[in-house]
Amino acid sequence: MDNVQLLLAIVFHAVLCGTCGAIWCNCTTAQCKKSGLQCETDGACMVSISFIDGQEQRIRTCITRDNLVPLGQPFYCRSAEGLLNIHCCYTDYCNSIDLKVPSATSRSALGEGLGAEGTWGPVELVAVIAGPVFLLCLLLMVAMFLFQYHQRAYSHRQRLEVEDPSCDHLYLTKDKTLQDLIYDLSTSGSGSGLPLFVQRTVARTIVLQEIIGKGRFGEVWRGRWRGGDVAVKIFSSREERSWFREAEIYQTIMLRHENILGFIAADNKDNGTWTQLWLVSDYHEHGSMFDYLNRYPVTIEGMIKLALSAASGLAHLHMEILGTQGKPGIAHRDLKSKNILVKKNCTCAIADLGLAVRHESASDTIDIAPNQRVGTKRYMAPEVLDESINMRHFDSFKCADIYALGLVYWEIARRCNSGGQTVSSPSYPCFSGPEHAADRAQTVPAGIHEDYQLPYYDLVPSDPSIEDMRKVVCDQKLRPNVPNWWQSYEALRVMGKIMRECWYANGAARLTALRIKKTLSQLSVQEDIKV
Repeated sequence: MDNVQLLLAIVFHAVLCGTCGAIWCNCTTAQCKKSGLQCETDGACMVSISFIDGQEQRIRTCITRDNLVPLGQPFYCRSAEGLLNIHCCYTDYCNSIDLKVPSATSRSALGEGLGAEGTWGPVELVAVIAGPVFLLCLLLMVAMFLFQYHQRAYSHRQRLEVEDPSCDHLYLTKDKTLQDLIYDLSTSGSGSGLPLFVQRTVARTIVLQEIIGKGRFGEVWRGRWRGGDVAVKIFSSREERSWFREAEIYQTIMLRHENILGFIAADNKDNGTWTQLWLVSDYHEHGSMFDYLNRYPVTIEGMIKLALSAASGLAHLHMEILGTQGKPGIAHRDLKSKNILVKKNCTCAIADLGLAVRHESASDTIDIAPNQRVGTKRYMAPEVLDESINMRHFDSFKCADIYALGLVYWEIARRCNSGGQTVSSPSYPCFSGPEHAADRAQTVPAGIHEDYQLPYYDLVPSDPSIEDMRKVVCDQKLRPNVPNWWQSYEALRVMGKIMRECWYANGAARLTALRIKKTLSQLSVQEDIKV
């Protein structure tokens, strides 16, 4: 039992004093005289008394930690029966006690190691009692922390998996479908989206199916909600400001329009380990215009439908609607073919409003401090590239959007199939021409069309810098090539004219989105196209 108690004292000392620093001891050796008969050590204090040649010798000194071996009964702390009585301790000046002179019938070496009388002193008692209590308390604290952490994580997961029952009697009855929800959004009057608690309920009952895209912000997934497909844009936690800004823009009063991506819900989902930032919107299986034009050529009809719907969406975005439930004018600032989606009926929906700015007409201010050079370099207007844009004038941002729209039109027109014989093409999605009765295969014109290319593909590198674009657009004043053969087709001739009027170096001379919309509407009537 004595061996166990001594071992506990040593272990307790190692736990409590392993990181507590040095202790001070009484010292009677010659080298301690200069330090005031005291010494400092990281090990133990020692006092000993011996009886040699009929004389008593008392020593008080320090023992360094590396000499306290082996564990439990250090050599330096062992008594010699009848000759030497030693006591080691581990607190400041604890070696001030007096020991009895050893005799042949004295206590065993181990007993002397514990104390002068072979009984437990106050230090040893504290070590034996407090050590296990301290360790037990420490273990209990760790266990309680882990338990509470896992309880929080579990409750978060449970909350995400259970639909909010308070919504059932309001917007979300059990039999309500995605189409019903979109109808609610379209007819709610405000046009600013569903209540936030309904948005959370929708987001937390979506089942993700597959990833359909990636970007600087995070990932885009196709999800399922009550039998319908939705698109889920998942932002990384580093992009919280972008997520909040885009959700805020999409919920602008009266923004909802058939040619602007339909917003459904926004939610921050905490799964107990990290936070996901979700933006839920309509799902369009054709993807972006960039993806669509890479896969398919377009007919004259398809070109006009894409161009007119894009102009309609941008005109609504730019338009200010006055009134108590009015809509502010909004500039996109990152318009490009990758940020325009192609719907099932082959019209467009403008998306990705995270960089947009709103104009407050009452105070003639823009709602955030804009960055001059924002957006995609290839689509930046001349005044953005050379930093001459008037940042205090909202129309400057609308003019920059028009320049980018002209580049998108060039991408569409290049892929236009302008005539020739027809060929069977069952996979072609957007041509409403004659269908074969047997296999219902659609036919498309096999006329002139060019491979898909990005604007300025022949003038700048694949990932151009701002300086690359500035030299071409501002210094050399070059624009994408408009082929002469487009003049042979009325629709392509009109498209070419619109592009040139979107690309003027002077932003104020460019067309407005509304003017472009009216021109293309007239063209669709001439071509007998139903849009």
